Amino acid sequence: MGSAVNSAQLLPAIRELYSRHPEYCHHEPWKLQWLLYALNYTDELENEAEIAEAVEVARQDWPQRRAA
Repeated sequence: MGSAVNSAQLLPAIRELYSRHPEYCHHEPWKLQWLLYALNYTDELENEAEIAEAVEVARQDWPQRRAA
C-alpha cells in the first residue's frame, strides 16, 4: 500500500497537469482524482479533499481566460 500525500505534495502535480492539459482546469476534484492516477501523476487514487485543497491554490495561479 502506498503512502497518502497531502495537498502541498499534490500541488506541483496539479500545476503540471493544468499546464500540459488546460482543458482540465475546471474539472471537479473527483474527476481529477482519476486523471492524476491515470496519467501517472500519482501512484494511487488520492484523497479527494486533499486534491480539492491543492486545486484551490493552483486555480489562483492559473491565468483566467478573457472574454472574447
